[in-house]
Amino acid sequence: MFEPIRDFITGKEIDNRGSEASRQIFEKFLVEVKGFNKKEIKVDTPLIVQFKGKDYVSAIDLIVHCDNKPFMAVTCVAGSIGSYEREILAGARLVYKSQLPLAVSTDARNAVIMETVSGKTIGHGLDAIPSRQEAEKRFISIEEIIYDPKKREREMIIYRSFNMEKINR
Repeated sequence: MFEPIRDFITGKEIDNRGSEASRQIFEKFLVEVKGFNKKEIKVDTPLIVQFKGKDYVSAIDLIVHCDNKPFMAVTCVAGSIGSYEREILAGARLVYKSQLPLAVSTDARNAVIMETVSGKTIGHGLDAIPSRQEAEKRFISIEEIIYDPKKREREMIIYRSFNMEKINR
């Protein structure tokens, strides 16, 4: 049995299991250090991927918005953040019609920040996470890019493969 805790963003009571402790720390970090408003952070955004004709329901831990636009997809983990880079990159490409600009894997002590379109790592560490002000500046030059429909199925397979523990829970 898991001891329930209150989610920092939603205020809802949740089970304190797996990576939940790191997510709570990172949620506070986004608000208190990086300057995002709680209303700009969506928790457990649903993502449905198809595999062999079946729908698999999962969720992205956090989607951080800026100026009412999704900016950053985040996976919060209890283990090695490097093990989850490819999963969150796929999630950032699939969760909405257009790709999110950034994909982040974090354990709330360290982070890997990737540019979603290119898939390249653009930063390491919590200091490399853009602040609310930096996000506003980046949006000036960011265009919405739809992920190539021909690659979408392959990306769904990748996401599903890396995300089995969250699917259908």
